Amino acid sequence: MAVHVYAANKDMRDRYFTDADGELLFVPELNAVDLHTELGSLRVSPGEIAVIPRGIRFRVELPDKPARGYLCENFGAAFTLPERGPIGANGLASERDFLTPHAAFEEREAATVVQKFGGNLWAADYDHSPLDVVAWHGDYVPYKYDLATFMVIGTISFDHPDPSIFTVLTSQSDTEGLANVDFVIFPPRWLVGEDTFRPPWFHRNVMSEFMGLVKGTYDAKAEGFEPGGGSLHNTFASHGPDAETYARASTQELTPQKLDETLAFMFESRWTIIPTLQAVQAGHRQRDYDDVWSGLSRNFR
Repeated sequence: MAVHVYAANKDMRDRYFTDADGELLFVPELNAVDLHTELGSLRVSPGEIAVIPRGIRFRVELPDKPARGYLCENFGAAFTLPERGPIGANGLASERDFLTPHAAFEEREAATVVQKFGGNLWAADYDHSPLDVVAWHGDYVPYKYDLATFMVIGTISFDHPDPSIFTVLTSQSDTEGLANVDFVIFPPRWLVGEDTFRPPWFHRNVMSEFMGLVKGTYDAKAEGFEPGGGSLHNTFASHGPDAETYARASTQELTPQKLDETLAFMFESRWTIIPTLQAVQAGHRQRDYDDVWSGLSRNFR
């Protein structure tokens, strides 16, 4: 899998793209994108996601320029709903809330199609639009999903549950419990656990975690984590709440608490995520990121 951040201020117009290497999961953060695909169009706004299967041609228009967001490129098994197990038929994402486009036909005299194939980019000039499919049937199709329809599951007794209960989509691997990539969200929800440190605890993971923020604040970071930003904690890297969050969560009265006006998410993968040179050398990279833990003190002697 790969993680990308997009920022755009211009429509693709007569240019088209198709990814033969992986399917694309769009997570808009600033303004909507119109995804015009071979099988029809989808408008995807912040708070929604869309998936374009590998090999499907499309172009992007920006109804409210500029636009910004996140993109997960999934090279493994196609995204599907996670097994709900003891949760049963209700909870998490429901099949009925996923939307597919109506067929749409586009006529054009010239177009340029860029294809990602084998890790390289190739271009070809067409004398017609590649979006010339008049009708289609089947289930290999782009789709969108409104994250507000996700039914959150949580504790009603004690302890902080594993974030797997917030999995919207998963790309399964050949090893049970280790996904190729999971798409996990942290939407508005109630916290009611008793005798519980409610934010995510300090931990190390077998899986790598890329966190992003669509709106609001993330409950494990008091400051420094802004919408459109991201954090990466690779496999076995220790991490947890910052000092301010720890101090507040360990002393507050545990009355029912509503986390509202927030939407964070995580691309979680069994693989080590290797930052690009561009990301490592970026001027906006937080080189003092670990200072958020400098105020923590020893509580055991």
